Amino acid sequence: MAGKDGTVSSEAILEALRVVQDPDVHRSIVELDMVKKIAVEGSAVDVEVLLTIQGCPLRNVIERQVKEAVLSVPGVTDVSVTVGTMTDEERQKFAATIRGKDAQASQSPLLDPETNTRFLAIASGKGGVGKSTVTANLAIALANLGYRVGVVDADIYGFSLPNIFGVSDVQPAVVENVIMPVQTHGLKLVSMHFFVPDNRPVIWRGPMLGKMLRNFFQEVHWGELDVMLLDLPPGTGDVALDVHNMLPKSKELIITTPQANAADVAVRAGLMAMHTHHDILGVVENMAYFACPGCGEKTYLFGKGGGDKVAEDLHTSLLAQIPIGQSLEGSQGLFGVDSVQGQAFSQLAQVLAEQLEMNAAANAL
Repeated sequence: MAGKDGTVSSEAILEALRVVQDPDVHRSIVELDMVKKIAVEGSAVDVEVLLTIQGCPLRNVIERQVKEAVLSVPGVTDVSVTVGTMTDEERQKFAATIRGKDAQASQSPLLDPETNTRFLAIASGKGGVGKSTVTANLAIALANLGYRVGVVDADIYGFSLPNIFGVSDVQPAVVENVIMPVQTHGLKLVSMHFFVPDNRPVIWRGPMLGKMLRNFFQEVHWGELDVMLLDLPPGTGDVALDVHNMLPKSKELIITTPQANAADVAVRAGLMAMHTHHDILGVVENMAYFACPGCGEKTYLFGKGGGDKVAEDLHTSLLAQIPIGQSLEGSQGLFGVDSVQGQAFSQLAQVLAEQLEMNAAANAL
């Protein structure tokens, strides 16, 4: 607000800028010490904001939000925004601020046994059953319920989530070895895709896979999360074992199709989860049927019963049957909220959210 004499104060400008957040970190640019200078001359204000890197792709977003915030101050009629780049020393201070009390921690807060983040691993026995498609649409559905959602594309060899989400050409910001997850569709995403140039194949043995997975927790600034989804590689290999060891309280969702052979190997993935004491929340049968757009009649292109068999063998429930359908235009696997598939994912998200809440409440006792 303006001073008693009607003049605009720099303090008022700084207070107004507290609503502007860094798009990667989701914290105030004032708190992050990104506002370097405020100059007031009558009703005109000049603000200098420092970004972590030169050529930041979100520069225009921050600049626009700064102008809007300053213009909201009574008495301000003109705003000039200068965008600069932090020095090495300023970047180090920025990184220390976002890490906060965990800057010297030996492990990620997400790996702390007392973390409030709920983990849900999405598993399948074989590839080609749509596990990643289920992960992506379920993550969006959970975010639409108001949950703060993170997604780790843990399929190190067969990463596909960036393509599904439409962010394959995005590069995550890195500040002093702190990686900012890519934000899309109201959630945060990290994938091996972002760190492999030119779509080259990943040729690693087991120990390197585990190290990369741990880095996804340790070196990424996730912030506060309610739910973390992990898109596991198909089968029962090294990454699945690493997840079981790193996240002993993680729950699992098993994905299958109606086909008998897909169901058989899905059961093996579920048995591995049970062997490592991971609770299975249920089974999702993907590509369950095709519904005629005109009459609604269901055609079972891949047979019937796969989801029921997996659920029966694992002593759990079949939570959803997702029909085959056309994804959103320009998308490689995302469905509209109002589509039959979108509604099925919304219902699945609601069921899983209730289970995760109940499990969290039981663990707190």
